Amino acid sequence: MTPPTTDGVNNPQFRTGVGVDAHAFSKDNKRQMWLVGLHWPDEIGVEAHSDGDVAAHAICDALFAAANLGDLGTNFGVDRSEYAAASGAKLLAEALQLITAAGYRISNVSVQIIGNRPKLGSRRGEAIALLSKALGGADVSISATTTDGLGFTGEGKGIAAVASALIYKSF
Repeated sequence: MTPPTTDGVNNPQFRTGVGVDAHAFSKDNKRQMWLVGLHWPDEIGVEAHSDGDVAAHAICDALFAAANLGDLGTNFGVDRSEYAAASGAKLLAEALQLITAAGYRISNVSVQIIGNRPKLGSRRGEAIALLSKALGGADVSISATTTDGLGFTGEGKGIAAVASALIYKSF
């Protein structure tokens, strides 16, 4: 990773952001599940305008918040037909372009998946590599929790994600 630039007096210009996304599982058993940029062929997907990848959406929101560029709806809203069924990887790549154009670089992102399924453990490395590639090689970490049966995610009605992003000004 390239070290952050400074404002001329050796003060890195770091900014942080948090993003959250949640979707209900679809009643349509043909709806594909996309999560952390990966297709999960044995799972039923979620109701969404795009592919419904809650991890990618939360990361986009965290990046937009850190760069003060609005949110997922501002940039890729349901009124924009070109994003109907868009992949999470595509949204991440476009979010990267927007924050880069605003003068920022990504230091790292972290995302936590909240839900009972799918189980991420066996595909964590694959997911980290895919998300990092979509974000121009940024450091990515992924964790997961089931919430011990509490809330709509714990009851198996949907899935959610919370992400944080650390970016810095590229002078």
